Amino acid sequence: MQIEEMELYGRKNTKVFAGERPKTIGEVLQNSLEKFPDKAAVVTEERALTYSELDARSTVIAANLQKHCSVEKGDRVAVIVGNRYHFPLIVFACVKLGAIMVPINVKLTADEIGYIIGHSDVKALISEADHFYKIEAIQEQQPQIIPTEDHIFIIDGVNTFETLLQPSNPTTKVDIDELDPAFILYTSGTTGRPKGAVLSHINVIHSLINFQLTFQTTPDLKTLIAVPMFHVTGLVGQLLHMIYIGGTAYSMERYQNKIYIEYILTYKINFVFNVPTIFIMMATEEEFKNNSFDFVTKVAFGGAPIYQQTFNMLKEVFPNAELHNAYGSTETTSPATLMPVSYSESKGTSVGPAVPVADIKIVNQNGEECPIGEIGELYIKGPMVIKEYWRNPEANETSFTDGYWHSGDMGYVDEDGYFYICDRKKDMINRAGEKVFSIEVEDMLKKHEYIKEAAVVGIPDPLYGERVKAFVVIDHFTEADVPSIKEHCLKHLAKFKVPELYEFLDELPRNASGKILKYTLKNRRN
Repeated sequence: MQIEEMELYGRKNTKVFAGERPKTIGEVLQNSLEKFPDKAAVVTEERALTYSELDARSTVIAANLQKHCSVEKGDRVAVIVGNRYHFPLIVFACVKLGAIMVPINVKLTADEIGYIIGHSDVKALISEADHFYKIEAIQEQQPQIIPTEDHIFIIDGVNTFETLLQPSNPTTKVDIDELDPAFILYTSGTTGRPKGAVLSHINVIHSLINFQLTFQTTPDLKTLIAVPMFHVTGLVGQLLHMIYIGGTAYSMERYQNKIYIEYILTYKINFVFNVPTIFIMMATEEEFKNNSFDFVTKVAFGGAPIYQQTFNMLKEVFPNAELHNAYGSTETTSPATLMPVSYSESKGTSVGPAVPVADIKIVNQNGEECPIGEIGELYIKGPMVIKEYWRNPEANETSFTDGYWHSGDMGYVDEDGYFYICDRKKDMINRAGEKVFSIEVEDMLKKHEYIKEAAVVGIPDPLYGERVKAFVVIDHFTEADVPSIKEHCLKHLAKFKVPELYEFLDELPRNASGKILKYTLKNRRN
């Protein structure tokens, strides 16, 4: 596909795919519907949806959202739903209305969900019944931010989601532009509050094309989504990627080692895409060791560092598969770099070259571009990079320079254009693909009545990549206080953010200017 340059979001000389690319996510579905109407598009543990069913049912949901809630173009629809068949239906219902879907991590607490709902100012809310108690808690504390009762739809519960599946008059036609927003995905924020990354249609379309061109994916592929669909990898890298190429996206609601392996074997899943943690967990099962996976043709991994021994294990277990490392973020609508179909073994731990339409440069602390091989921060530009964070002018001001998004990741590029990620500039912890910003956890720890100071770091872990460890300064501490600290955190933070390890100090190490030396803490030995 040819590449041309255009001005995008005021960013001059942005590379884009020229020619007959889809303009909207709705077109992506329509294109595959025309070719594969009776083929399974999505297969969940509850039911399967053909391309025709996905299209027809999402159209009905769109019509009912318009009828019951007056959802219009640009309105936000919050969705607290896991990997169930309802999720892709809601995706395309919102797309057809020009509404902005706000997928929310189902693991978040009522406090965290309440912030996202209030900040995005949603017009309608769809949730699983398992999470309705969180909505009730928000209603009790902040009733003004929750949509009215007739704008709330619960799957398997009161105000039933089935209302949205009842036959209805067709939707009023909506004109949607490729620059219009499609999703707001909230990411952890360095100020303790998450930021809403606004993904537009043009962002998503370019990521789908980047995946297809680099991985050379075809309609015969089947993937199994074990990561949440409310994360960018599950949403874009797997679900929408499969819809774009006319493949089939299988999914499981909760990851379980044995069941995941059984699904791969039963359904002959030939495109496996996961965080390295899941591959490591799979390797502990006898069923994984005792079966052949020679039918798998593509294996992709990202979201956390890949270690050489894990890479070697993947080559052995999937002998006929191309191995693709991937690097990206919510702000780059998934991939910024991808390993191609073939490459030298010496580059096995690289995250690959930039995707075809990306410009990536390595920048030092003075804002100057680094020479080849020198470590600096990755600045990323391209049509897959978001225009902005939702209602966050401060983050928009500090996160972009001349059209380049500041990734906060430290790395270098070699003479062949392959990128390597060395460390993170930001104080972010990556626990099995879930992102935790230390300042958010530290702020919560310091609200505990007995804690004077706190510093949180990621400690390397062979299974999860990193675990959350807290160093705290506290008076009159005894081991009996640890449960109360954890309980305090669990009231306000998702479980994966709560520190698993604690060390108690008389004071935190600091440099001459008073800054906490987290490097010292990371390398501390009890």
